[in-house]
Amino acid sequence: MKNTYTMGIDVGTNETKGVLIDHACNVIAFANRSHSIENPKPNYFEMDCEIWYQEACEISKELLAKSGVDKAAVTTLGTSVMGCDCIAVDEQCKPLMKAILYGVDCRSYEEIQYLNDFYGDQAEAVFRHEICSSDIAPKILWIQKHRPDVFEKAYKFLTGSSYLSAKLTGRYVIDQYLAEDFFPLYDIDKGEIVEVKEPFFCHREQLAELATAMDIIGTLNEQAASDMGLTVQTQVLCGTGDSGAEAVSTGVFTAGDLMVQLGSSCYFVYLCDHLAKNTGLWPGTFIIPGTYSILAGTNTAGTLTKWFRDTMYFDKYAQEREGGLNAYSAMTEDIADVPAGSNGLISLPYFAGERTPINDPLAKGMIIGLNVSHTRGDMLKSALEGIAYSIAQHIDILEGQGLPLKKIMLVGGGTKNPHWMQIIADVLQKDVCTCKVSFGAAYGDALMAMIAEGSYAGWEELEEVVKPDQIIHPNPANREIYAKGKKLFKELYQINKDIMHQL
Repeated sequence: MKNTYTMGIDVGTNETKGVLIDHACNVIAFANRSHSIENPKPNYFEMDCEIWYQEACEISKELLAKSGVDKAAVTTLGTSVMGCDCIAVDEQCKPLMKAILYGVDCRSYEEIQYLNDFYGDQAEAVFRHEICSSDIAPKILWIQKHRPDVFEKAYKFLTGSSYLSAKLTGRYVIDQYLAEDFFPLYDIDKGEIVEVKEPFFCHREQLAELATAMDIIGTLNEQAASDMGLTVQTQVLCGTGDSGAEAVSTGVFTAGDLMVQLGSSCYFVYLCDHLAKNTGLWPGTFIIPGTYSILAGTNTAGTLTKWFRDTMYFDKYAQEREGGLNAYSAMTEDIADVPAGSNGLISLPYFAGERTPINDPLAKGMIIGLNVSHTRGDMLKSALEGIAYSIAQHIDILEGQGLPLKKIMLVGGGTKNPHWMQIIADVLQKDVCTCKVSFGAAYGDALMAMIAEGSYAGWEELEEVVKPDQIIHPNPANREIYAKGKKLFKELYQINKDIMHQL
């Protein structure tokens, strides 16, 4: 039998990654391209999404060149893009403005307030969760109000994966997993687009059709095949969000599994066997048929460590640029001897507002307890502990609902810092695991392509291939320190919330 391969390409906040895998799910080649998001004013985070397609094409060609695989042997392509983005395009699928990014972009704060007032007590039922900056409908409403020129010309309002799929195949589709970010514009139960007239968002014709993440929606169109160095016989999956694909890449397949993604932000994917309610998080379906999820997301994780690098470790960053030690490695070394509790510091990591669990775009960051003896290493470890406290709040919500927690998989760039992994295990007082294959969402995309084309009989069979790597056990000596820290962390926000809003 002729060897065939699947390809996965993921567009994340800071880079686009691609992998080519064989039938044993071994990574044959890897490629990536770096990019950055724009922050033109407070609460605005955006990107030129045409870069995403360009990088996907470059990566595809590089994967073929590195592997020596014939283009005709690449049978199926899976893709993912940051979820919760809002992209307005014309009839040629050309963006009319820069993509409004996921929940970290809080420009639609006033629209969220308006929708809460409009729907009143029914708001949470209509959106199936507390309306937040991850919702697309308020972003469309923002475009209508602040960019009427774009609103009038918009042929489609898409999210990131829909845009990339359209560029690759000419079809405008969205998987139901991401369509939930568009509530109330889709009815997932009925599998249809909803025309919502008041308040007016957009026409149903301006939305992508529903599919599932595992659907093969067609093959590459001639332009895309040429741009990517592939053939028009290469099948293309519908595409999905990067976090869902990353969960798949870690082996998060069954109820009770939790992925904590430590990327620029911190994103959670918890799987359950029923549609959960009243969690204060984001319940819905999942990529895997018959499986449900509870999603959640903070606004900072790696974004905060990057801020520390640029602001407090600028000397180490300058040395890195001159050929010295990587600045993040220097930062990791700096916290090695800082004790649990960071010598009396607690940080609130709300440097870009916050999504779950507090859903407050006006929240502010804090470092409290400072005195003249503290070092930047103390402050850095306190920030990492603050993110761990936030993770703990999410797990408390799940367990408070009586939901089982069987496996916690930590993924993303944050897993390169072993001290941070230990902090998380200690704060949670639970075992946490890292992945054997750490190529992230792109690997998940390629795995989904394997399932979709029938190379594996099902997820149970694939689970035998995708297994955890390292297991980090909690240090019981730090239990009391972090139990106290968790309590103070929660109280600090409640006490200072009004002052944050005034600021």
